[in-house]
Amino acid sequence: MKNRLIILSDIWGAKDVSWVSLYVDMLSNDFKVTFYSSCELAEMSKKDLSEVERHNFFLNGGIEKAVKNLIELEKGQLTVLAFSIGGTIAWKACLKGLNFERLYAVSATRLRYETEKPKGEIALFYGGKDIYKPNDNWLKNIKVSYNIIPQKTHEMYKEEEFAIKLCLQIKNSYEIV
Repeated sequence: MKNRLIILSDIWGAKDVSWVSLYVDMLSNDFKVTFYSSCELAEMSKKDLSEVERHNFFLNGGIEKAVKNLIELEKGQLTVLAFSIGGTIAWKACLKGLNFERLYAVSATRLRYETEKPKGEIALFYGGKDIYKPNDNWLKNIKVSYNIIPQKTHEMYKEEEFAIKLCLQIKNSYEIV
């Protein structure tokens, strides 16, 4: 039986998910993959919100609502692959009991405000040019595996080259390849 893997979107949810299909296509042969829009988990209105409006929505109760809904939806053990705000949602859900084996969070810059880490295997990925990535002190103090990808920005996860490397790392961690 395949291991379960969930993918949590960035702040754009299912608005532009062409990049998400890279991950789903590469991982679905080896995992039972479920995609979640972070916006839908947070019960964001369907109207077209700006990036600033989306950030404000998540910071003003949206993250907490998404965490609650994700925990209600997912009961079994799983691996989590989460992008940007999705990484923060996943982290907080894991702290509240989401049954995860591994958490891969990419460009989850809001984690820099977290002081507690979930118990389990965690790998963080940030672009070297992402000005909101956690600082070196936070990364060392929180004691998780992390990778700073030189010359990359916040949205590096939308690049095919990065997606391929990350998917191979995920597969290798399960010795599927």
